[in-house]
Amino acid sequence: MLLCIAASAQTAEEFKEKYNRQVRNTGAAGVGVETILDKWLEAYPGDCDALEGRFAYYWAKSRKTEVVAKDSKKYLGTNPVLTLKDSLGNPVYYFEEPFFDESLFAESTKNIEEAIKLAPTALEYRFDKINALIDYEKDSPDMAATELLNLIDYDSKSHPMWYLRGESVGPEDFETAIQEYCYTFYNLNTPNGYNSFKIVSEKMSSLHPSNPDWLANIGAYYQVAKKDNKKATKYYKKALKLDPNHFAANRNMKIMEKNK
Repeated sequence: MLLCIAASAQTAEEFKEKYNRQVRNTGAAGVGVETILDKWLEAYPGDCDALEGRFAYYWAKSRKTEVVAKDSKKYLGTNPVLTLKDSLGNPVYYFEEPFFDESLFAESTKNIEEAIKLAPTALEYRFDKINALIDYEKDSPDMAATELLNLIDYDSKSHPMWYLRGESVGPEDFETAIQEYCYTFYNLNTPNGYNSFKIVSEKMSSLHPSNPDWLANIGAYYQVAKKDNKKATKYYKKALKLDPNHFAANRNMKIMEKNK
């Protein structure tokens, strides 16, 4: 009698565990990672976790950093990795700046967009793309802001049940996530960063007029980016009308009064 023994196929979860273990040992683009991802997607085409892994692989492969000199004490919201003095004794600030291989970055983006298409209510994939764009665009997060505005539009029109790593995300948590991106844009301390901060805050304020945070954001834009205290005061007062104890609005109004 002929005995046939079939090798048991790996489950998607087993592939995921193997992938995570390899990433811990070698990094997102380390030796052996691509082979695991190829086999995983061959066995489970369209597995979103595998597509996210491939996104991370190509993103890590595309990204390199160089230490570059800048004039300011901060660059993209970060402190210098090194400060030296030039021949005249003036400080020179050095920052670690990312640079990208365009073709590899495009491959990375293609994979995360496929995951978003297959799982449109899984926020982790959308956040992956936005985070990658913020890093890629550096001082001018225009594409990242557009992606965030598209996400806000999708939320307001479709009212989906959002999930993050399998856990449900409520409306307040969604707004908090958007606010975190606003802080990121603001902390870039660049004209386009401030503009992205403003347009996202204006969009959210129009959709959530009872939330004073967005009005306070717009006030901060005029106060810091435009040095227009009159307009800033107008928005802070609107925020305080909704919440007289709003911390940021009260604090910034006091700062403006002090600096008169």
